[in-house]
This record gives sequence, structure tokens and C-alpha cells, in this order.
Amino acid sequence: MVFDTIARKDADEDQLLLWILVWSELIAFGILIVAFLVLSGLHAEAFDLARLHLRPGLAATNTVILLVSGYQVAIAVRRRDALSRVRRPLVIAALLGFAFVVVKLFEYWGEVRYAGNATLNIFFELYFLITGFHLLHVLFAGIALLLIAWRPARENVLLIGTLWHVIDLVWLVLFPILYLA
Repeated sequence: MVFDTIARKDADEDQLLLWILVWSELIAFGILIVAFLVLSGLHAEAFDLARLHLRPGLAATNTVILLVSGYQVAIAVRRRDALSRVRRPLVIAALLGFAFVVVKLFEYWGEVRYAGNATLNIFFELYFLITGFHLLHVLFAGIALLLIAWRPARENVLLIGTLWHVIDLVWLVLFPILYLA
């Protein structure tokens, strides 16, 4: 009975830390998005011109990649009571996350030359900051997915599932603001 109480207390603390992490991530990205939106209003012509140099097809491809990876993570979360069945969807999700990174780096390769342009500089500084910050989250979470797939624990599957879905949610907000607005 005492051990159950201690275990529940530890689980509650883990949940609190998880939600502190989730909300801090959402606040950080929210601040960056608001800054981008304010500056896009102040420098509308430059931002419109800069968007012509983006590759929304690659960003749409990355959106599909993240949605499919999110589906794989959801499968793993549903199966977390049978840990032997969570490995495959977690590995697939991680590999898709790494595919996102590769596509994004390829996209950067075509866009980095515009970052030095005085007219487009503000847009591309924010663009690379926001998408680079997101990219690091995808890379970190992809590694975490593989580590959890290697040694799964019910609580860790739920934790990484929540984190991965927050990363997906952030991208689903970023995609239309950066590429389609």
C-alpha cells in the first residue's frame, strides 16, 4: 500500500514536469510566432517578397511526414500496456522524424543564400530561428523515440508521445504562418 502511494506520487510529479515542459515549449514558440507576425505586419512587402523564395512543397512534404509519424506515436501510446508492441511504431516515428530533418536541411540549402539580402534579412533571420528551433526539437525527440523504443517503459512512451504531438502541433501552426500567409 505504501509503495503504491509512493509510485502514484512519483507518477504525479512526472506528469507535472511533463506539463511544465509542454507549456514552456508552447510559450517559447508562441513568443517567436507573435514576433514573426508583428514583424510581418511592419515589413509586409519584404516578408511577401521573402516568401517567394521559400519552397512550400517541401514544407508540405514535411507536414505529411510529421502527421504520419504522429500517427505512429499514437499507435505506440495506445499499445503502451504491451511494451513489446511499441518498439516498431516508435522506431518508424523516429525515422520519419529524421526524414523531416533531412528534407528541412535540403530546404535550407536552397534558402540560405537569401539570408544575406538586406531586404529579406529580417524575414530569414526569424524564419531560420523559428524553424531551426523546431528542427532541433524534432531531432532531439527522434533520438528520444529510439532510446525509448530500445528500453520501453509505459510512462516514457506516454511522455514522448505527448512531447512528439506538441512538436507536431507547433509545426501545424508554423506551416501556414510561414509558408501560406
